[in-house]
Amino acid sequence: MAIATKTKAPKADDATTKHLSESALEFYNRVVEDFELDQHHVRLLIKACEAFDRAEQARKAILKFGLRERDSRIGFARLVREIGLDVTPPNESRPNSLRANR
Repeated sequence: MAIATKTKAPKADDATTKHLSESALEFYNRVVEDFELDQHHVRLLIKACEAFDRAEQARKAILKFGLRERDSRIGFARLVREIGLDVTPPNESRPNSLRANR
């Protein structure tokens, strides 16, 4: 059975962290200075920093390009209107007929 040893994590200048953003690197360095981590915890910390960076990238993309969901909603509404499903239902009990079928 292997025994996990706690070691001081490498500083952010290590090759495993050079791809992280400046703010993620600051967080990484703060954590490794304050805690002794097992090797698998260091890997989890790097993954957490990467996830933070991806979230920031997504936030910036939404600010720059707008919400794709909004575009999809508009497209859906236009297609429903095009099909003719946006008409007021008649007072009869039969199903609505589509304008395209009239």
